[in-house]
Amino acid sequence: MHGEAGSVRAARAAARGVKGVARVTGRASRSTVRTARKAAGAQGAERSGLKRLIELHAFNAAGDSAFAIALAGTVFFAGATSGQRGPVLLFLGLTMVPFAIVAPLIGPFLDRFSHGRRWAIGATFAFRAFLCWVLAGTLASGSPWFYVAALGVLVSGKAYGVAKASAVPRLLPHEITLVKANGRVALAGVVGACASAPLAGAAYWIGPEWACRYAFLVFIVGTVAAILLPSQVDSSTGEESIDAPRVTATGARRGTGLPPRVAFALRANCGPRLLSGFLTMFMTFVLATEPLDGWETKTKSTLLVGLVIGAAGLGNTIGIVVASVARKINPAVMVVVALLADIVALVFATLFYGLFLLVVLGLTVGLMQYLAKVSLDSTIQTGVPVRSHASAFAKGDTTLQLAWVIGGFLGVILSYPAVNDFGLAFAAVLLGSWAVFVLRSAPTRRRRDDAPEPVATVTQ
Repeated sequence: MHGEAGSVRAARAAARGVKGVARVTGRASRSTVRTARKAAGAQGAERSGLKRLIELHAFNAAGDSAFAIALAGTVFFAGATSGQRGPVLLFLGLTMVPFAIVAPLIGPFLDRFSHGRRWAIGATFAFRAFLCWVLAGTLASGSPWFYVAALGVLVSGKAYGVAKASAVPRLLPHEITLVKANGRVALAGVVGACASAPLAGAAYWIGPEWACRYAFLVFIVGTVAAILLPSQVDSSTGEESIDAPRVTATGARRGTGLPPRVAFALRANCGPRLLSGFLTMFMTFVLATEPLDGWETKTKSTLLVGLVIGAAGLGNTIGIVVASVARKINPAVMVVVALLADIVALVFATLFYGLFLLVVLGLTVGLMQYLAKVSLDSTIQTGVPVRSHASAFAKGDTTLQLAWVIGGFLGVILSYPAVNDFGLAFAAVLLGSWAVFVLRSAPTRRRRDDAPEPVATVTQ
């Protein structure tokens, strides 16, 4: 009897303990959510409606992370972690496919939705939800529809990024800059992905198809949240006057290329993005096959690769935080600083090859790549007519992804033992030459101060 009574008391005590832990955990979670929501709405973001877009981006990142986990081990991601160069080159080629569709097709299509951005953003969520549900039924069967659905999710994700970037200026409060707003949105994405990954991982443990079904639910919630965005997202105030076609004095219509300062920012961004692709592929192969002294074992060499590549990921996260909290970042200056900082870090890593400087290089590349990109985004948002935002973002993102892929291809080629001793030096010379070209192509003060050409009516 006494033994049974003791067991009952122990069980009750354990139950009270579990309830106490659950209560404390629940309070901590609710407190974290309240703190995050309060931060998202700070400095006028709640009043302007930017907070709603920030929360929407968290759902987007949560769904994308679940989708990525569901596809772990497939051809879309296996190449990135393969020790063979063939699958990696295939993976690099596949990464360009979504951008090849977004730039010439979806970018101009989204521009036509300038009065229906909420529905356009919602459609990117709804389409991904439908395709994730389709994927859940094709992962195990090996159906050819798997590749079609997976590609559709990737394309829709890129389309969302373009539409979201076009919506940010419409919800910008007076208290913060575009760079800071873009950084705050990106930070919400990091939080959303980190919060969703454990849930998606648990679903994947049951079966990859359940991770797809979890992504389906997240994207459904995102669809509703997108449609409920503030009406300012669809505002057309001021669009007519800035989007009229410009013609030259001879009556010929001006080219449709990007404005000079936007083109300059894009060229400057290509340097950090190319180096990012190069560093990822080059260091992955070189450090795995020819590790540093004292890191020769397979476990240590894998850790070595993780330290360098992980430093780049950490630098990217730091860049997101810096952009979201900094009082002011000058985009025109930042894109140049990012390019030059990468060159300096690369030169030091080339001359004094070692673990510390390789980690510093990775950290610098990740940090500068993000700060340069967020500066480019704000330059497009302020320097391109509103009705051309989607096309400009699509063109910019496609160009940068192409730069990353070119860097990745160079990294794979130069990682072979016969030439890998010159890999970092080659990258330093290439990036330095690109910096000279970029700086020589910078818009002059005279061109920036030129009065705009007269606006004329174009008749058919």
